Amino acid sequence: MVLQSIDSGGRIHPLHNQAPLCAPQEIQEFLAWQQDLESEGKSPTQARPTVFRWSGVAKDVFVSGSFNNWATKIPLNRSQKNFVAIVDLPEGEHQYKFCVDGQWTLDPTGAVMTSKTGTVNNVIQVKTTDFEVFDALRIDSEDSADLSDLSSSPPGPYQQDPYVIRPEDKIKNPPFLPPHLLQVLLNKDTGISCDPTLLPEPNHVMLNHLYALSIKDGVMVLSATHRYKKKYVTTLLYKPI
Repeated sequence: MVLQSIDSGGRIHPLHNQAPLCAPQEIQEFLAWQQDLESEGKSPTQARPTVFRWSGVAKDVFVSGSFNNWATKIPLNRSQKNFVAIVDLPEGEHQYKFCVDGQWTLDPTGAVMTSKTGTVNNVIQVKTTDFEVFDALRIDSEDSADLSDLSSSPPGPYQQDPYVIRPEDKIKNPPFLPPHLLQVLLNKDTGISCDPTLLPEPNHVMLNHLYALSIKDGVMVLSATHRYKKKYVTTLLYKPI
């Protein structure tokens, strides 16, 4: 609908259509919708792995802070003489405190500050610039991991040759016994003045081998020599056949 107005000279002038005024509730909904669009357009702050370390004698150590609204206690894992936990924190300032064996304790080696309620807590600053080196290394590793150029095979025809067992391979004799294995410790003579239960010190090539004596009177004898630090032990096994 077009509205018209008549001036004092009797001339008619058209009036432009005007949008009706919005109700207060509609204005609030529009502002909320616009705020949601702005918040979606902003990229979220990337969380950075932050190390919390407690040095000292303790049984159980936990950490809590403003990064989780002091709602939960994150356990620290024992690492030799320290307790360590890695927590992903966004960039900014975070207050925290350790719970050592049920007692809230400050880290004496860390920075401290007083909260609005008057409580003294440790504080840590998480900055993106502190991780620029790690980001550069990650990007470099991703670039170096691209092996698409190496995955392609060289040009040329390919074929598969089946393995053919030759007759002469089936009649090969077993390999010859290495000469150093012919030195059997139990075959060596011991002096009359020596204790018969003590054997001479073996050579290193005699160790960790299983020796067998020819079967005699229905008994098989097996032996093996092992070394433990500076001592040598020879074990005999008599097995009836």
